[in-house]
Amino acid sequence: MTPDQLVEIELIKQLKYKYMRCLDQKRWTEMADVFTADATAAYSGGKYSYEGRDAILEFLSSSMGADTFHSSHHVHHPEIQLTSESTATGIWALQDVVIDLKWEITIRGAAFYNDEYAKQDGVWRICHTGYRRLYEEMESRKDKPELKLTASWWQSDGQSDINV
Repeated sequence: MTPDQLVEIELIKQLKYKYMRCLDQKRWTEMADVFTADATAAYSGGKYSYEGRDAILEFLSSSMGADTFHSSHHVHHPEIQLTSESTATGIWALQDVVIDLKWEITIRGAAFYNDEYAKQDGVWRICHTGYRRLYEEMESRKDKPELKLTASWWQSDGQSDINV
């Protein structure tokens, strides 16, 4: 592998990390930059499939955009293959936690993302993304009054209400 190829792989890693950050911080306008206009997505083994950047962003913002919805998505162990000077594929391990205060649930899971990337005008973008779950579990928060959020990006500007 050449130094130039390593630079391209690092740029693709930064792209995926930006996707995750924008997802958890609900930065939908900024997230639009990570996709090609004709991108596709197939989340949860294809159960939720979308064609086009706008359709993907609409799904993500409508399903994850509420201030009562908190998420943390971590990707790691990337396996990125450059397939040409302007295309690549990637496999990423995912671990995520979702807390939905409206529905009083916590969801935890793991999956593998399978991505395709295209370099357009010198910039890498996602042209396909999707994952298939290894597992997913859901837990009710209703019967756990002691379980509460002590900090929230949206409700407390990320500041904890724990006094030490």
